[in-house]
Amino acid sequence: MGIILKVQPAEAELDRWLPDPAISVSHHRRSGADADALWLAARQLRLADTHLLGRLVRWRIPGVPATGSFEELLRNPPFTVLAETERLLVSGLVGKIWTLRRDYPAIARERFCEWSTSGTAKVVLANWVEPVGPGAAVLHSETRVRAYGAQGRLGLASVRPLVRGFEHLVGADALAAAVQRAERTS
Repeated sequence: MGIILKVQPAEAELDRWLPDPAISVSHHRRSGADADALWLAARQLRLADTHLLGRLVRWRIPGVPATGSFEELLRNPPFTVLAETERLLVSGLVGKIWTLRRDYPAIARERFCEWSTSGTAKVVLANWVEPVGPGAAVLHSETRVRAYGAQGRLGLASVRPLVRGFEHLVGADALAAAVQRAERTS
């Protein structure tokens, strides 16, 4: 008899908030820890617990403390929580993501889907855990970005090399650190 697993509605949530991204990056990491332990470890992961990724985040979003967790980052301005379930967190950000000026206007969850201001971008970040068997789970992370207007597309093109050059750190730094923490404490 096979194991029946409840799949998190992550893809449906991502499609709800940003169905047609110009950039989509996803990573996943399997763990020998159960889903609850893995989700707790992921939620507690601090920027300082990662090698280069935490420093890059702090460089791109000035004012973010190294001692803060990724969950705190994604739950507070400039981010907006768009959706969450037991083991899923979807956050969004709008603005000129290619500047270092922290040019990210606050936006209510209810207005996120309608955002389409020319010269800006919309970003959706989702993190979730799926159980894959007894005592095993997979930690997922997906980021989607869409630009609006000619200036927005130009701005997004300017950060695309950064995304390409450093997106692997999500899996290599953050997801790996969360999996190691979950497996140590399980």
